[in-house]
Amino acid sequence: MESHLAVLTASAGTTRGHRTLAEKAYEVLHAAIITGALRPGVRLPIEELAEHLEMSPMPIREAVRRLDAVGLVENVPHRGARVKDLSVTDLAEVYEVRLALETAAIRRAAQRFTDARAEHARESLSLLEAAADNASVATSEAHAQFHFALYDAAESLWLLRVIRPVWQVSERYALEWPQVRRLAERAAEHRDILAACEARDPYRATAALRHHLATTANSLAAAMGGEPLYDI
Repeated sequence: MESHLAVLTASAGTTRGHRTLAEKAYEVLHAAIITGALRPGVRLPIEELAEHLEMSPMPIREAVRRLDAVGLVENVPHRGARVKDLSVTDLAEVYEVRLALETAAIRRAAQRFTDARAEHARESLSLLEAAADNASVATSEAHAQFHFALYDAAESLWLLRVIRPVWQVSERYALEWPQVRRLAERAAEHRDILAACEARDPYRATAALRHHLATTANSLAAAMGGEPLYDI
């Protein structure tokens, strides 16, 4: 645990100002879990985390509760909180939810797509295609920026509220098995989704996004030693 806590200590100094202590604790722990600095199954002892992040236990407990609520942490009876494990079963549930929510968002987005939205999405796609094809935080953020440039066009605050935490959980899998993302090989999939939105064709956009997500889910399942989750 000591090596993990050292990472947290370094990260704590980089959090942005004007945040409560609980928000800072959540930000640091969230980033550490998503990127794998805090490994699956690692215990999260409140007192030790408080000491290393130079906070009282109260904001740490609040941050851990929030992480539990978004599916990144689980509380084990008589043992306390720990980082949630990665599994094919969990992966299947995550992508089932993503397919339901994100296809709903892209369908609405295609119906409402404007020239301004298209320009912003094209700029985001250019940044993504210029990004290194690796497991870096910068590449992960560029990938999210492109997809959410599309989902924002759905003009649904509720869809975005529920998509974001599931997206973040799925990023744990993408960063754990970075060879699955293959951005250069799969660039055409992103372009197809964008082209369908620009054509204001909700059916084509939905089909393109479903294929994109299902392909990723199947590749991740295979990398984890499981069977394909979807027929493509």
